[in-house]
Amino acid sequence: MTVTPNVRLIGLFAVLALAIALPFFVGGYRVFQFTMVLDYAIAVFGANILTGYNGQIALGNGAFYAIGAYTVAILMNHSGLPYWATLPIAAAICFVAGFLFGLPALRLEGPYLALATFALAVATPQLLKFHGIEKWTGGVQGILLDKPDAPFAAINSDQWLYLFCLIVTVIMFVLGYNLLRGRTGRAIVAIRDHPMAASSMGIDTSLYKSLTFGVSAMFTGIAGALGALATQFVSPDSFTLFLSISFIVGVVVGGVATVSGAFFGAIFIEFVPPFADQISKAAPWAIYGVLLIFCVYAMPTGVAGLFRLLGRMIFRRQPPSSSEISPARLTP
Repeated sequence: MTVTPNVRLIGLFAVLALAIALPFFVGGYRVFQFTMVLDYAIAVFGANILTGYNGQIALGNGAFYAIGAYTVAILMNHSGLPYWATLPIAAAICFVAGFLFGLPALRLEGPYLALATFALAVATPQLLKFHGIEKWTGGVQGILLDKPDAPFAAINSDQWLYLFCLIVTVIMFVLGYNLLRGRTGRAIVAIRDHPMAASSMGIDTSLYKSLTFGVSAMFTGIAGALGALATQFVSPDSFTLFLSISFIVGVVVGGVATVSGAFFGAIFIEFVPPFADQISKAAPWAIYGVLLIFCVYAMPTGVAGLFRLLGRMIFRRQPPSSSEISPARLTP
């Protein structure tokens, strides 16, 4: 027995219904945590588009997360724009920034590209503290934001912000899924698998690599904008190198080159650090590392790959092939 598209669609709508009802059955802090899960899911998906689907190893997505967050903070504080109107502007700015950064990065591959994006992530917090733009960025003090008010009296601001993030998340994942399933997505994957063959088939590898950088930065920038609204505060020290590394961790834990894996990776990013801190106050990052190593060894294709494997075993009633177990099998 195989899973039909109708069954998958029903399951998708069931998960969406549970996600809509979630903020009405948990407390305020849990609502905030699940809001951040949605936020991180968008950022992990953006990192996965660049690294998982296009094969460009980047460690600088935290910089674009910061650009998106500061764009929202500056526009709301200095221009008086409503929070929802700042998201498209943040998306456009991050797309252009990512595309422009991707142009000189075309000459770099593998560890050299990772090192260049690493430098971007390290330099961004320092640039945000620069005195010449302190009147806009707030310098080391950062910028405080007001939480968006709920448009309906029946829900509070925390619940509304979660639902707003859920709407944006659904839109971004639909756009990303359609992009990856279309001709552009096939070109992106072809460049990852065999760049010379893709170029010989007429694919402009330079253009697609830069566009992929821009799209990945756009997703990450929107996530940064939502994160700024959720935390109500931005400062340079909030966007450390560990943030960029966390997005890569989310890609690996959730599943490289998978769409649903972004949610599992986001759950790991949000919930595992405080869980590790509860287990050991003295060495929480040691616990974090142990859990990360366990996930990598136990689920080499990520959580999404594990669920896909179990689904095939249950519905097809046959053992998995070696290609399905191997982490080298990357599917949308």
